[in-house]
Amino acid sequence: MLSKISSSKQQRQLAADQRTTLVIRQPDDFHVHLRDTDFLKLTVNHSAQRFGRIGVMPNLVPPVTTATQALAYRQRILAALEDNHSLEPLMILFLNENTALADIKTAAESPSFLGVKYYPAGVTTNALSKLTNLKDAYQILESMEEHQLPLLLHGESPAPDVDVFDREQRFLEAQVEPLIKRFPKLRIVLEHITTADAVEFIRAHKGYLGATITAHHLMYNRNDMLGNGIKPHLYCKPILKRRHHQEALRQAATSAEEFFFLGTDSAPHTLADKESACGCAGCYTAHAAIELYAEVFEEENALDRLEKFSSLNGANFYGLTPNESTITLVRDNWQPPNIFYAGEQQIVPLRAQTPVRWMLDKI
Repeated sequence: MLSKISSSKQQRQLAADQRTTLVIRQPDDFHVHLRDTDFLKLTVNHSAQRFGRIGVMPNLVPPVTTATQALAYRQRILAALEDNHSLEPLMILFLNENTALADIKTAAESPSFLGVKYYPAGVTTNALSKLTNLKDAYQILESMEEHQLPLLLHGESPAPDVDVFDREQRFLEAQVEPLIKRFPKLRIVLEHITTADAVEFIRAHKGYLGATITAHHLMYNRNDMLGNGIKPHLYCKPILKRRHHQEALRQAATSAEEFFFLGTDSAPHTLADKESACGCAGCYTAHAAIELYAEVFEEENALDRLEKFSSLNGANFYGLTPNESTITLVRDNWQPPNIFYAGEQQIVPLRAQTPVRWMLDKI
């Protein structure tokens, strides 16, 4: 009997040793929403399990518009870290009509800052600025170009006459094209691109222009969200597009081209806010972020390029040294829970109770 038990253990160990593993430099997430207060204990530690650095989005209520506010928020983030985790939050200022040039200089000179984010007024969650056109911020952008502080763009036109599925393309034409001509040395990131048009736009303007791509835009298209009943937990901004746009994103992410890199846009909302008559836009993916990207790269036969997309391209674009540490991914199914709790608030993660095919070794 003892020999049978020993044999069984040996077989299980052999099976475990034969599982597919992938070791990559620790990745960075250059676009994540952590929220604040009760959310932080959950969101910060999910990110810390996977990423070395994170670009922290500033659209809180009220938004993070000054360097002082950003550094105070950074301290709240670090205070939420569990003892066994490490993480470097890189802060981002919320661009508005009152952004101070002194704050631009402070952010540019501090290693704790990543850049400045422009949300066209009203285009997404907590986009509360009155700034509807970047032309009204040219003095600020001149200072950013001078101090080499990157501009991060939520690339959608908020104009009411623009169809929701055409907002990204219109924004590229109306705001980004003239911006590049006016500020040729300003580093610009098109966040969470969603269309083949954006992919080609990035390729046509190599150099000072880069783009983040989310896991959910790689995994899903609008048929997944709307084709068989409305799936509120797939509703995000920019909204999921047609399949051919999804395919263009997958090709771009797995191409190894240096101007495409990882930004999850993980955005937690409460269950009540998602499943409502006017549901909030955002997908919570921080709990399985790098694992979901690994699924996509495996499907595209490009696992050998995952490290470049997730760990090298973004760091190089921002002028950062790639992380020295590594993570190990194991080809093994696991199932996220149906609900996470932020204090007493319920958050439904992407792929709730649905197997994920890759997992972190020793989370």
